[in-house]
Amino acid sequence: MEPRARTVFSGLSVIAPNGSTTDRFWRATLAGVSGIGPLDRFDTSGYPVRLAGQVRDIAGPALLGSRLAVQTDRWTQLGLVAAERALADAALDPARLDPYAMSVITATSSGGNEFGQREIEKLWSRGPRFVGPYQSIAWFYAATTGQISIRHGMKGACGVLVSEQAGGLDALGHSRRALVDDASVVISGGTDAPLGPYALACHLSAGLMTAADDPATAYRPFDAGAGGYVAGEGGALFVLEREDTWRARGGGPGWGELAGYAATFDPRPGSAREPGLRRAIDLALADAGVGPSGIDVVFADGLAVPEADRAEAEAISAVFGPYGVPVTVPKCLVGRLQSGGAPLDVAMALLAIRDGVLPGTPALTDLAPGCDLDVVRETRQAPVRTALVLARGHEGFNAAAVVRALRPS
Repeated sequence: MEPRARTVFSGLSVIAPNGSTTDRFWRATLAGVSGIGPLDRFDTSGYPVRLAGQVRDIAGPALLGSRLAVQTDRWTQLGLVAAERALADAALDPARLDPYAMSVITATSSGGNEFGQREIEKLWSRGPRFVGPYQSIAWFYAATTGQISIRHGMKGACGVLVSEQAGGLDALGHSRRALVDDASVVISGGTDAPLGPYALACHLSAGLMTAADDPATAYRPFDAGAGGYVAGEGGALFVLEREDTWRARGGGPGWGELAGYAATFDPRPGSAREPGLRRAIDLALADAGVGPSGIDVVFADGLAVPEADRAEAEAISAVFGPYGVPVTVPKCLVGRLQSGGAPLDVAMALLAIRDGVLPGTPALTDLAPGCDLDVVRETRQAPVRTALVLARGHEGFNAAAVVRALRPS
């Protein structure tokens, strides 16, 4: 196989706070319907934040069965449901393929934190004999990858990427490499469920979350009133295939192509070196063989922290020029989903390509000084063939991916 052979998104599935299926999510997003609301999964009276993006209309145990549900954290349950749906969307039956040619590469940021919280509470309150046997596997970062591979008999090279918000793009980049090496099919992307007490405490320690209590305006990327992000759960998983095997099996129309990917890391603070996001953009565009003028929209990371937003805006403007490309952050409707956030943006980019539409950033009211961006505020029709997705993880991770419409072979 040629190293530059195309990687095809043949199936996708979204689970998000404003819609637990791809269609529901997309309709809600285009209509500006938010999934952010009061965090009521546990008593938050001792926490300074009250809002989150919770997936309310899906029950993993009911869909997976009690035997598997008792072994898994909510994050893995969301991943298992999404993987099942992505395979159906790709019209792909794993039982008909070589198990050693199928891989699973996902991303996570906090692992099975809710499961781990329950077991640790048992340890503290009742003693070690009351800790369940599945604690040793359900919290682990690779649990979702492992459970998907077991469920579908996928025995090829598998892995997990842990680089917070950037992890979802990193997983896609590594999946493309796996398709070059030896796999013909990879399930990839990411889901996260970081809304338990322990996970929320970890979020708060970084000092980047908003204390706002209005769901409509709490998470405002690139806004003059931005005061931090809202945490959310969910994400997106994809079926990626080598183009030759996808076409040979007659796998349907396909969603698009993973045309470019790059990852960088920010230098040590105070080193006077340029942050790595612009370099990630340049490298991803070069990898895709496209110039700045060939990008129709940028799905930005949008942390909603003033300093971080200005830095991202400067990187985008340095490549595309001030106000040089439409930029959007629809995740303001669902929160930051950690390792599920960038895959969700990729799914939106593919849906935007399919429908010729730019989803908006309805939380934005007043563009912050220094953010010289053409931010899409309301959903509008526009031709979209190529999109750039950006993601930044805590403590310096940067990733960029280019997705585009499939061209004739």
